[in-house]
Amino acid sequence: NLWRGPCRKMLRVRCLRGGSRGAEAAHLIGAMLGRAVTGWVQSAFQSSSSSAAAASAAQPHRAVEEDAVTEPAEHECPVCAYNEWDPLEEVIVGRAENARVPPFTVEVKANTYEKHWPFYQKYGGQTFPKDHLKKAVAEIEEMCNILRMEGVTVQRPELVDWSFEYKTPDFNSTGMYAAMPRDILMVVGNEIIEAPMAWRSRFFEYRAYRPLIKEYFRKGAKWTTAPKPTMADKLYDQDYPIRTVEDRHKLAAQGKFVTTEHEPCFDAADFIRAGRDLFVQRSQVTNYMGIEWMRRHLAPDYKVHIISFKDPNPMHIDATFNIIGPGLVLSNPDRPCRQVEMFEKAGWNVVKPPTPLIPDDHPLWMSSKWLSMNVLMLDPGRVMVDANEHTIHKMFQNLGIKTIKVNIRHANSLGGGFHCWTTDVRRRGTLESYFN
Repeated sequence: NLWRGPCRKMLRVRCLRGGSRGAEAAHLIGAMLGRAVTGWVQSAFQSSSSSAAAASAAQPHRAVEEDAVTEPAEHECPVCAYNEWDPLEEVIVGRAENARVPPFTVEVKANTYEKHWPFYQKYGGQTFPKDHLKKAVAEIEEMCNILRMEGVTVQRPELVDWSFEYKTPDFNSTGMYAAMPRDILMVVGNEIIEAPMAWRSRFFEYRAYRPLIKEYFRKGAKWTTAPKPTMADKLYDQDYPIRTVEDRHKLAAQGKFVTTEHEPCFDAADFIRAGRDLFVQRSQVTNYMGIEWMRRHLAPDYKVHIISFKDPNPMHIDATFNIIGPGLVLSNPDRPCRQVEMFEKAGWNVVKPPTPLIPDDHPLWMSSKWLSMNVLMLDPGRVMVDANEHTIHKMFQNLGIKTIKVNIRHANSLGGGFHCWTTDVRRRGTLESYFN
């Protein structure tokens, strides 16, 4: 099949800007059809090149030669990952620099706990506390150094000034950060999928990653951007009734969330991969329309399964249900999976991680203590884990997995653990089925 394989090859066609339409057509067809029709394209190009040369002679100042399509080298695709545990070769790590507190809008209020609301009311649209942010930046730099020492290639998003206020026909906001690439980017096979997001403060977050994505695309990766929501008022329940944790439990059990079904939206971090099967939750930032878009997009090669949890505030699956190996998953004991039986019947080992040790007085403005289980697998036998969480070290030791201990306690405050702060670009492995 012309369009399948580990990395699609593209033909380089060199055209003259200002040349004949035949040259432009050859350029387009060559890029679309690739090597399978090389002979046909070359003949079309040859028949038009004389016209292009004549045109360029007549208009020397308009004849600008360019490489329209880059031809990937004869090697594996630079982007490829099928699961969460195959040997990690390349990763994107987020940035804490310039991170700002999101404005206290209805979707942010629904995703945060009442004890933190005064913080958002005071600092919304401003930078996070500078001393705390400085420590977070240093921690993530050290994390990158340790990843490199473990043999992983590390890429970083661009530095962006998130203080800029922007306005669309439907809303205005300031930005937030490019700290959590897991939220916006997901690699499935040799394809990078850009999530549409659901917070207005994250509408333009993709801009920090575009230079990286374009480079991967030029080298042969597939690149898909999901439909961008307008984020108009109709996407959110403006009267979402949250006052207590009990309210949140009741609403979540009823399937009521702050995001409506007005248009597709999802964060990539609500999905988790296990070969041909992906698991996703309906959450405060991922609606059923977004899930259905992903299901249709990935079919028939992949299946998307909806699972749910006893969670009063579902947002991102990887501190609730984190798959760390073939048939091996960490399942948050405080947020039990309602469909756990189907995993047990499939022979999976469902492990309940120990209670987190993070102190009560440590600020977690955008997450819970269960970031302790938000770990990053470097391969089936190595895991990057919080240096302070001694009980989870013991758990991994009992599972026969070596722990790579790193301290990102201040970075945790921005809303993520190791899994959140990264997106795996390339893992060495093959597409398999682990769930029947």
